[in-house]
Amino acid sequence: MASGRFDKFFKDLQDRVFAPMEDPKMPLAQHLEELRVRLTRAVVILAIVFACSFYFSVQIMDVVRIPLQNAFVFVKFGDMFLSPAEAIWNNVKVSMVFATFVVMPYILWEIWVFSAPGLLAHERRFVLPFVIISSIAFYVGLLFCYFVVLPFALNFLVQYGIDSGFVPQLSIASFVGFMLWFLLVFGLMFELPLAITLLARLGWVDAVMLRRYWKWALVGSFVVAAILTPTPDPFNQSIMAVPMYAFYEIGIVGARLFGKKKPAPEVAPAASTATAAAGNR
Repeated sequence: MASGRFDKFFKDLQDRVFAPMEDPKMPLAQHLEELRVRLTRAVVILAIVFACSFYFSVQIMDVVRIPLQNAFVFVKFGDMFLSPAEAIWNNVKVSMVFATFVVMPYILWEIWVFSAPGLLAHERRFVLPFVIISSIAFYVGLLFCYFVVLPFALNFLVQYGIDSGFVPQLSIASFVGFMLWFLLVFGLMFELPLAITLLARLGWVDAVMLRRYWKWALVGSFVVAAILTPTPDPFNQSIMAVPMYAFYEIGIVGARLFGKKKPAPEVAPAASTATAAAGNR
């Protein structure tokens, strides 16, 4: 009895929070006006965060250089620039990427609010947790890349060059481009299990099909990693391809747990009647 009242309470709460819009059909001009307002709001917020980020761009660049400097404390890296505008341009680029990462949840929220009137109540219940979880997964991917992948990769690559007799002299542009690209790729890579689970929830894929094509997924991971890695060496390709395939396996688990359940096959009336008659005998 108490469990039934508890379930009813939460169902009533969901119906109030995600109540259908009274007039979901909106004229096209009103849709475009709402889109313009939300885009303007997102751009203004992004510009404000970018201005603040650019003001502290020197401190942000110090944080960007930490993975490399921790591995090689005897050399100052990332302080050499090859053109007059290279330093300020890379500060602008780092500040813009940092501002985008910070504002990303707000941008996703604006997208969700804009699309919510066109969704059913149960669809809105599903989309909002997806936006929240995807934002968290993206940030976890950034942290994992910054604290685990980048120090390991930079240590191997730079130490290999030193052992080969070369003197490491990394310009700002080359180092910043290398690091930001890795951060972006790993941030998106952590979305892979969630994307697979979403496809399974919609009924487009299932765990059995994903397991059947695991060999293709493994080969595809190395192919995609070869395209995405900024350098052609197999080491960078492996440190990106192996986690990518691991997330594919995690996605299979998510598809098995949260995928759309297939309806049980219906028993034909004639067959059920015959079965009952045989049982009476």
